[in-house]
Amino acid sequence: MQAFNFNFMPAQGNATRAYLGMVLIGIALLVLPLVLGQYGNSWVRIIDLALLYVMLALGLNIVVGFAGLLDLGYIAFYAVGAYMYALLSSPHLAQNFTWIAEMFPNGLHNSIWLVVPLGAGVAALFGVLLGAPTLKLRGDYLAIVTLGFGEIVRIFLNNLNAPVNITNGPQGITRIDPITLFGTSLAGERGSRGMVDILGFKIPSVTAYYYLFLVLTLVVIFLCIRLQDSRIGRAWVAIREDEIAAKAMGINTRNVKLMAFAMGASFGGVSGAMFSAFQGFVSPESFTLMESIVVLAMVVLGGMGHVPGVVLGALLLAGLPELLRHFIVPAQEVVFGTVLVDAEVGRMLLFGLAMVLVVLFRPKGLWPASPHGVKKTPPPPPVAPQPTKVA
Repeated sequence: MQAFNFNFMPAQGNATRAYLGMVLIGIALLVLPLVLGQYGNSWVRIIDLALLYVMLALGLNIVVGFAGLLDLGYIAFYAVGAYMYALLSSPHLAQNFTWIAEMFPNGLHNSIWLVVPLGAGVAALFGVLLGAPTLKLRGDYLAIVTLGFGEIVRIFLNNLNAPVNITNGPQGITRIDPITLFGTSLAGERGSRGMVDILGFKIPSVTAYYYLFLVLTLVVIFLCIRLQDSRIGRAWVAIREDEIAAKAMGINTRNVKLMAFAMGASFGGVSGAMFSAFQGFVSPESFTLMESIVVLAMVVLGGMGHVPGVVLGALLLAGLPELLRHFIVPAQEVVFGTVLVDAEVGRMLLFGLAMVLVVLFRPKGLWPASPHGVKKTPPPPPVAPQPTKVA
């Protein structure tokens, strides 16, 4: 009984502290936009975009962190989701196709419950189309092919305005419908100056989007954790560690790889649809190669294969440049008495220096995963000395 009490009480205390920590984090996340909103809605908007990057990084983490497949064209799935929402929730198609205008005189204004799952499904389909020809490629070769895929998608979006105008080319698509949930538009009603009425409380539109993005981010985090501990997740890790050994153990590496591409792409499609609705405008300039590199840097610097580390890396890399943009000039005036470099140049210099230092001193990421197969076991209980028998 004493041994049972000795092992049980610390576990109960750890569980209580864990639950208390989760409650405190939840309260902090709920009040965060209300606090930042006191200093301007631009800060809340930064957090909104950071949450979109968290979803993107978690989707790429499935491909790169779990399955070990280097993907440099992941931003293409982000673009597919964004344009899917833009085309199905704007008057663009009705203005350029007569038969659509006859069926929908007021333009296409589909519900989010239809468009977002459709965007995730179409992005997953594109993920399979990318993964199928690259099943035998690894390392640098896979990276080059996926990089080309991302550029092909961007170039198509930039040129599909002639002879048939589908994407409106480099001008992009405008007048995209905001998200409407249960009859409430998250952009606010006309004349409300961007205020949304939710259960009698008026909050800014960017705050309403924050809570929606937060819920979606938590759902994505939950799915990633469940996938990591599932049979599929263990198969991904086995392929990452040694694909030949995984195949010898009976894992269907082809199907498992395609599932990794499809699942990661679906998260990118959902994030892209949210981006399109949040911005109200999309163009190919938002889906360049640099965006893919930034998302990959979030995964690598946070800790590949570790969900909390990826979330941390995404939040830091999405928010740190914007913080530096606001503080680099005042900091120079305080330290040097004058402004030596422009805010844009200075923030990128410090941002790049921070990334170099992280890579040098934390090569596995800021919050890396524990080594695969290594578990911390408690030390055995001390054994009481046995009395010696005297003959």
